[in-house]
Amino acid sequence: MTGKALPDFELLATGNQRFQLSAFKGHPFEIYFYPKDDTPGCTDESIQFRDLYQQFQAAGYPIFGISRDSLASREKFKRKMSSPFELLSDTDEKACGVFGVMKMKNMYGKHARCIARSTFIVGRNGEIVKEWRGAKISGHAQAVMDAIGTLG
Repeated sequence: MTGKALPDFELLATGNQRFQLSAFKGHPFEIYFYPKDDTPGCTDESIQFRDLYQQFQAAGYPIFGISRDSLASREKFKRKMSSPFELLSDTDEKACGVFGVMKMKNMYGKHARCIARSTFIVGRNGEIVKEWRGAKISGHAQAVMDAIGTLG
């Protein structure tokens, strides 16, 4: 999907805000998808992005985290994590569909549809510049920051 221009979409965000892709025209950003609030892996990943937040800001790349959890869950998770960036609620899978992050997973013998942990750098023109699909948690946020450093 790298180089693909993304269609506009809008989602509810924490802090009584809305996220609209077209509002970022001319401004790059980083967006990461994760399966569920307040689970061990998703918490670890969110901590990594939170801890590197100032570096992302200094590079001019706002961070957004997306899951299919409700906005109330997103607010609770944001407070618990002391997250400085907004979390987006994609209960209708609008953004999940745009980025193609949904997959079937076998959990304890049952098949379930879930978000495949994925991260995207979106460029100034609303195109995907770099992507990580099925991202491993350990060191992931730093790898994204390092990639941003090579974009100039």
